[in-house]
Amino acid sequence: MKLRKLAFALAALLSCASAYGQVGEARSDFAIGVNGGYTLNKVTFNPTIKQTMHGGPTFGATFRYTCEKYFAVYCALQAEINYARLGWTELIETSSDTYSRDMDYIQVPFFARLALGRERGGFQGFLLLGPQLGFCIGDKEKRGGEWSDYTLSRRPNGIVQQYGLEIDNRFEYGIAGGLGAEVSTKSGHRFAIEGRYFYGLSDIFGNSKKDPFGRSNNGTIYAKVSYLFDIIKTK
Repeated sequence: MKLRKLAFALAALLSCASAYGQVGEARSDFAIGVNGGYTLNKVTFNPTIKQTMHGGPTFGATFRYTCEKYFAVYCALQAEINYARLGWTELIETSSDTYSRDMDYIQVPFFARLALGRERGGFQGFLLLGPQLGFCIGDKEKRGGEWSDYTLSRRPNGIVQQYGLEIDNRFEYGIAGGLGAEVSTKSGHRFAIEGRYFYGLSDIFGNSKKDPFGRSNNGTIYAKVSYLFDIIKTK
């Protein structure tokens, strides 16, 4: 069902792009650059595990193709190849135990980008929305405190199955979106700042009846800065 909904959303997005192409002012601009920033992640577990935000770095490469101007809106497709550190940090209030798990991902988002403002030599505000794919390339547990049978027995609802549990699904997919602002020069250098959110539609661990968790998906806040420069300019 989730895959069908995702396919429907992508089809609607492509239909909109096709409609724009029929009435918009054509562009064929291409820009590349780099991005970097910070992530704040939580994993939604069912049964619930109390957490604080888990922070980590993110950085990568950005590719943008601007295809048209529709009235005052600049329409573009943007893809990225990024590294991001996700994971979760537990809020353990029953003992001095501490626990977190780092999960390192390669992520590839595909965005429709809609921008208002100056095409070059000024300010733009923009919206990003689209699917994101990812693959977990490694993970590491960090434990602190006493970590005895007694402290484990005091966990809320007795939930301890996550400790040492192998990741079942390293491939991840979901939906990402964000808002940002960009300043560009007339020569085509672009500097952007943005915030975005990713909601995972896949689970990290197995979710069958025999598995300990029915849900275990990432939810990530990104704060990012980017630098791009125009390679091809058609206007």
